[in-house]
Amino acid sequence: QVQLVESGGGLVKSGDSLRLSCAASGVTLANYGVTWFRQAPGKEREGVACVSGGDGPTHYRDAVKGRFTISRDNAKNTVYLQMNSLKPEDTAVYYCNAHRWGVEYWGQGTQVTVSS
Repeated sequence: QVQLVESGGGLVKSGDSLRLSCAASGVTLANYGVTWFRQAPGKEREGVACVSGGDGPTHYRDAVKGRFTISRDNAKNTVYLQMNSLKPEDTAVYYCNAHRWGVEYWGQGTQVTVSS
């Protein structure tokens, strides 16, 4: 059974940092592309950052470039999203998604709230 578990969310102030984790079981994340999505209240889910399978290239949404970093720890079967200089507009539920060859898995999400 494949499971993705996000953690690391919380309530922070503008300018603070958080590191989100996406820990996998039942699947080797290193073999999958992984994307972090977020969904704010009343808005559609949007991709924030992704890393290709096999530790390939990374890509970021313009709004988070220079502030967010996606990385892997293959030994821990975990993908991270380091978020610096957080802004109130980063407030959302953050989800990780692992995908390969048309198969995808989602985590349950972790809430990030940034106060001004």
